[in-house]
Amino acid sequence: MATYEFKLPDVGEGVVEGEIVKWLVKEGDAVAEDQPLVEVMTDKATVTIPSPKRGRVVKTHGAVGDIAKVHSTLVTLELDSAGVPATRRSEAQPAAHATQSRSAASPAAPMRVDAAAPPNGGGQSGSASGRAPSGGAGAAGERVLATPVTRRMAREAGLDLAEVPGSGPQGRVTKADVQAALGGGAGAVATGAVAAAPGFAAQRLPALPPLVPAALDRRVPLRGLRRRIAEKMVRSKFTAPHFTFVEELDATELVALRERMNAALAANGETEKLTYLPFICKALVQAMKKLPTLNSNFDEATQELIIKAAYNFGIAVATEEGLTVAVVHDVDKLTLRQLNGEIARLGAEAREKKLKLEDLTGGTFTITSLGQTGGLLATPIINHPEVAILGVHRIRKAPVVRDDQIVIRQMTNLALSFDHRVIDGNVGADFTYAVIRALEHPEGLFLELA
Repeated sequence: MATYEFKLPDVGEGVVEGEIVKWLVKEGDAVAEDQPLVEVMTDKATVTIPSPKRGRVVKTHGAVGDIAKVHSTLVTLELDSAGVPATRRSEAQPAAHATQSRSAASPAAPMRVDAAAPPNGGGQSGSASGRAPSGGAGAAGERVLATPVTRRMAREAGLDLAEVPGSGPQGRVTKADVQAALGGGAGAVATGAVAAAPGFAAQRLPALPPLVPAALDRRVPLRGLRRRIAEKMVRSKFTAPHFTFVEELDATELVALRERMNAALAANGETEKLTYLPFICKALVQAMKKLPTLNSNFDEATQELIIKAAYNFGIAVATEEGLTVAVVHDVDKLTLRQLNGEIARLGAEAREKKLKLEDLTGGTFTITSLGQTGGLLATPIINHPEVAILGVHRIRKAPVVRDDQIVIRQMTNLALSFDHRVIDGNVGADFTYAVIRALEHPEGLFLELA
């Protein structure tokens, strides 16, 4: 029977590789067309890859935790006679054709997006087998061959690509080469290399030796979403110099308004209950219209601040696998109830691993909240390339002074972290107070809904 090498298709969004999270078949298994084969985590989401043809699995390429490149072989299939096409096209298809569909092999079999990590460009490179050896990155005066992601990675680390030996085709410098030049292993988490801002030399710390566990200790490798979160947090902390500003919010009027609105919904036979997040989203929009630099992404490649026209807010959702940031698009165009419903939908689908790629991309600002367990203070880490993040804490009754009298009010703290490269301290403070004013006088939020 004929064999068929199924390659990792181009999933779009500039994704060039993915981590193998879970094999859904094993060698020797019979598979049907469109049957799920493997779960692969990209920088954007965990994608379930279906089989393009019917047959038997001869070989699976890569173990759980390995990095698979787009257009590299994932599975070798022995095709059933019914699965062999009358005229076989060349296996080596141009990339332009591969990107025309979500699955290069089977446009009729869309891939399912199950979950997502916070967007980032991290991840290790796979095996360098089959690559042309190279004694250097390029001759003097020649442009070094490297992808934009690799260039950005080297630039953030203060590394000159011309000094990095390339292991890719025609001496191309890969992400693995950059990681090796920084000390080997999976980036700064393992090597201790501290990335500096472009134009500044990176501080190189010696690679740390592996820890020696005790007899009853267990090693738990960072894989899947957990590894993406680790890479994302390291990149954000070592790229953007954070500062955090915290201030009290008297939420008494907000609590009362929400209770009245929920009572009105219940009296009308509605089961929906408004949370505080829709009100917070609307307050953020009001503040951003006065201080638009807070609704921005920072382009590391060009060193430019991109002030976004849309208000797309990421909402951090705790799942069994780790923290997922789902994006509510066009917050300014949605009513409170529409926002409430969209936030609830995204939270449920994140926990059920049903988010789509569009639910995970395009964020301009992030909100993280632990609800009733939100504590008093936190220093949230910015969701790079955004420039700010809001941490929302638990609302609780507390004694405060009003008009020289001690009264009981509903109090909480807002903690905002900012990228100090582009947001100054006074701007961060002004933004925080603008959000607080909007929430302490929540009736003004309805002016934005007209």
